[in-house]
Amino acid sequence: MKKFILLSLTFILTQAFLALNASADSAGANSTPRVQAERIGVYKCGRQPKQVVFSPDGEYIVMPLLEDDGFDIFSIKEKKIIKRINPPKAKKVGFAEGIFVPSKNAFFVSQMTTATVYEYTYPGFEYKRAIPTNAVWSKIIEWCPQKNMLAVSNWCSNDVSLINYDSGKVITKLKTGKAPRGLYFYDGGKKLLVLSYESGTLEAFDTESFARINKLEIPKASMRHAAPSADGKTVFISDMYYAKVYKFDLESFTITAKFSTFHKPNTIALYKNRYLFISCRGPNNPVDYTRRSPENGKIQVIDTKNMTLLKEIPGGNQPTGLALSPDGTMLCFSNFQDYNIELYKISIDQ
Repeated sequence: MKKFILLSLTFILTQAFLALNASADSAGANSTPRVQAERIGVYKCGRQPKQVVFSPDGEYIVMPLLEDDGFDIFSIKEKKIIKRINPPKAKKVGFAEGIFVPSKNAFFVSQMTTATVYEYTYPGFEYKRAIPTNAVWSKIIEWCPQKNMLAVSNWCSNDVSLINYDSGKVITKLKTGKAPRGLYFYDGGKKLLVLSYESGTLEAFDTESFARINKLEIPKASMRHAAPSADGKTVFISDMYYAKVYKFDLESFTITAKFSTFHKPNTIALYKNRYLFISCRGPNNPVDYTRRSPENGKIQVIDTKNMTLLKEIPGGNQPTGLALSPDGTMLCFSNFQDYNIELYKISIDQ
């Protein structure tokens, strides 16, 4: 009898232990990731910082200035701007976007007003050459290592310039929807995704034949920026008109999920291949969208696993540029109308 009671108690305790473990595992699997964001500082820069981009070694942040004569270089170690670079024709202002290409030891920056891309060395930021896009109002620059080619979206001529890196010559121009902006090479550089701001289109082009091979249109949408997943099969896209971020499958060319953001989501960046940081500019000024917003913007962080909001970080007036450091420890964003950048230490506990 005692043996039976002992066996029964052992069975009950074992079952209880297993149930507790299962409950703990379930709770862990369903727990909400916690975003930690500690502000390091706010730093003044030139007028209308359109973008921020970390150098590949994580030592500097570069800020192309839309309403100033070049781009600023911020030293992360010194916590200050150490240099203003003035490209040729700097007085025409209009510096929009930049990109580092480590394989070429290069940094490129676009100037909308002259439809030019300037190449600088990196390290060093020494001027190398000016590359005309043969277009109007050039903005985003994307690099394709497989094709040794740059793609540049041209806001007012409604096309994308494909440029051979070695020669600096335009290979061809792809006719796109109105006001093309975001770009992404995929499928080993065989295809190029183009987002159009005024047409609300997503277009895919073959980079051999230059033919358009796919298209999706969302009426009134204002597509801005694309952030790819690590495997290159999924792209997250910001839509400023509908205040949405879309999860987009490239193979089926369909939207598979969406998230409603704060006003005017623009630059986005994917962290640890799961968490999306979104710079939301805030509502437009009712008089003119180019003026200060009536309400400050914010940075939203979402979990792309279930498209839910994890955290909001208050921004200044019109947060626009946004970037994550190469080692994943820092967030930087620019406040377009405040002429400053904010730097944060970040982490996400799962």
